[in-house]
Amino acid sequence: MLTPLFGLQAALSAFTLYYLGTWWTGAAKAKSVAGAPPEAKADGFPNLLQLGMGFVTNFFDTLGIGSFAPTTAAFKFLKMVPDRLIPGTLNVGHTLPTITQAFIYTTIIEIDMTTLIFMIAAAVAGSWLGAGVVASWPKRNIQIGMGFALLVAAALFTWTNLGGKGTAEGTLGLTGLKLGLGLVGNFALGALMSLGIGMYAPCMILVGLLGMKASAAFPIMMGSCAFLMPIASAKFVQKQAYALKPSLGLALGGIPAVLIAALIVKSMDVTTMRWLVVVVVTIAATMMLRSAAKGE
Repeated sequence: MLTPLFGLQAALSAFTLYYLGTWWTGAAKAKSVAGAPPEAKADGFPNLLQLGMGFVTNFFDTLGIGSFAPTTAAFKFLKMVPDRLIPGTLNVGHTLPTITQAFIYTTIIEIDMTTLIFMIAAAVAGSWLGAGVVASWPKRNIQIGMGFALLVAAALFTWTNLGGKGTAEGTLGLTGLKLGLGLVGNFALGALMSLGIGMYAPCMILVGLLGMKASAAFPIMMGSCAFLMPIASAKFVQKQAYALKPSLGLALGGIPAVLIAALIVKSMDVTTMRWLVVVVVTIAATMMLRSAAKGE
């Protein structure tokens, strides 16, 4: 039987195939592009550190930490990915684990499908606009943008820890003015995803402010990311603005982590972990902005 959920997941399957095809052909093409960075055409299987990073960040992402800010901080501390290539690596690498989350959470969490579909469409439009800009930015602009993005992420994590994450009460959908505000908000969040501001905390806050149940943030956030990230990733891959092996590590390490977290662990108190992320992300933001100031 054809239902809105079936249609949504069929479309997500098509987006997944598009993403995989774009990544495959883009990685092959990069090898013959004279100006492509070596990180975009590196051969070989990701190492254990890259796989482990994919597992850890996506495990906690599924439980409510978010993956972009911690991954950005790790890349900066370990000097694993050049600053200019971090936004693309985040989007390309975390796409498949996020798609896995979306299939799970759009199935098991109740939400008004009209609201969900419109919110996803708004995020995709924002991502298409944002990724096209960020993929062409020089390194210093990336450093400044990501430095401030990390500070915003730290503030949002703090807000979430202090209680700004909605309640168990509320609506399952939006109408009228609230739906309009939700679409504008999700459009902005989709655009900011290109710079490395993950959607978990801001989407949770947006949903709470609009009077929806806190649980509604999961299908909105993960569904939005699952549709917008293939679009953003395609732009980064086409412009060779990412690192191939770390992206593979995030993807291959992340998928089993999502399945374990969503289907076996299911829930965990991550407040302490989130405070740790606030500290680490703030330090990484300072390093990023200092690099930009020094022209490193």
